[in-house]
Amino acid sequence: MEICVEPILYEQKSVFIQMLELYNYDFSEFSNDDINEYGYFGYEHIDAYWNEEGRYPFFIRANAKLAGLVLVRSCCEHNNLPNPHNIAEFFVMKKYRHKGVGRAAAMKIFDMFPGGWEISQWINNLPAHNFWSKVIAEYTNGNYDTFTAAKAGETGFTFDNSL
Repeated sequence: MEICVEPILYEQKSVFIQMLELYNYDFSEFSNDDINEYGYFGYEHIDAYWNEEGRYPFFIRANAKLAGLVLVRSCCEHNNLPNPHNIAEFFVMKKYRHKGVGRAAAMKIFDMFPGGWEISQWINNLPAHNFWSKVIAEYTNGNYDTFTAAKAGETGFTFDNSL
């Protein structure tokens, strides 16, 4: 299966919004969020991905079909890392899970942004924790650290892939 990570263009904003709705629906199992009175979850940082420096939106494609999205930010929320990056959101549609799509997409994203990486997930999101622990261990050959941000209810991983 050919996996591609491509920047989301402003002209694709409506598709981006729809993919975020699918992501939020899927994630509501962990966030306990409800839809609003108009039937949407919403996402408050949509326009920031074209209006703020340090935010990078990507679609994930599997054999040229939309399979998910990755939102990267050039910052860290819980750690002080050099040339920092984090995954703000990571979503692979259920059809493409357990087929290597997420793994390949994550590794492509890491390669695109050398520096310090912080990957966090909510403590109650065990599937995400299991996914990231395997992918990061493989990507870094076991050279990573873990952290817990108890106040935020998050746990995660840090590593540096600077060249």
